Amino acid sequence: MMFVTGASGLLGRHLQRSPAMANWELIAPGSHSLDVRRRDPVIDMITDWKPAAIVHLAYRKDDRRAIVDGSRNVAEAAARCGARLVHMSTDVVFGGRQAAYTEADPPFAVTDYGVMKAEAERVVMELCPNALVLRTSLMYATDFLAPVQLDVERALRGQANTTFFTDEYRCPAHAADIADAVAHLASMPELTGPLHLAGPEVLSRADFARAIGVWLGLNPARLRTGTIASSGLDRAARIVLDSSLAARHGLVTRSVAAALR
Repeated sequence: MMFVTGASGLLGRHLQRSPAMANWELIAPGSHSLDVRRRDPVIDMITDWKPAAIVHLAYRKDDRRAIVDGSRNVAEAAARCGARLVHMSTDVVFGGRQAAYTEADPPFAVTDYGVMKAEAERVVMELCPNALVLRTSLMYATDFLAPVQLDVERALRGQANTTFFTDEYRCPAHAADIADAVAHLASMPELTGPLHLAGPEVLSRADFARAIGVWLGLNPARLRTGTIASSGLDRAARIVLDSSLAARHGLVTRSVAAALR
C-alpha cells in the first residue's frame, strides 16, 4: 500500500496514472480530509493505514507550515510505522552556479521557497534517516497544462505581462517521467538521502517558453524576454541538476523536444 499526500497536484495526478503503479494499492486523501499541517491527524491517519510506502508531494508555495511542518509530520508518521518515505523536493534548494549540482553539494537557497524546502529536507532526514529526497526541476505536462505552461499561454494570449529570462537556466522534466520514477523509488529502499532527477537538457526560461508556445500552436515571437541582470531581481540564474546517479539506477527523463512531439 502506498499513501500519497498532494495527489491532486501536477505530479500526484501523473503518479496515479503511471504504469509503474500497477502493483500498488493507492491511498490518496484530499486536502479537505487531511491537512498535513496538523500533526496529530497526520500521524493518526498514516499509522492507522500502516502503508509500506509514503510519497509526500503536498505543499503550498508560500506556506511555511505546509512545507516544513507538513513534511515534519509526514516524516514522523513514516518513522513510526516503518514506511518507505519518498519526499519530493526541488532544485531551488540551490542558489545557482555554472557547474551542475550533485547530491554531495550542500543546499544553499536564495529564495524564501528554496529556504523552506531545504529546511523541510533537513527535518525529513533527521526524523526518517532512510527516506529518499527526490529533487527535480521545472515540471510540465502534455495531458493538461502545468503552472509553468499556463504562464506561457497567458503571456501569449495577452493576459499577462510575464518576462521570460534568457539568462535563467533550468532542466525541465515531464511530470509523467518523474511520476514513473517516484513509483519505482518507492520500491527501492536501498536508495536513501538526496537524489537528483531532472530533464536531460539545460534550457533558458525563454527557450523553454518558446518551445511550449510552439506546442500550444501560438506564436512564440510574442513572448517578452529579458535578463535577470537587467530586471534587478535577486534569483538564481543557473541551476542544473546532475542526474547521473539516478540514471545509473535506470531512472531517466525525456528531452522537452521528445516529450512535446
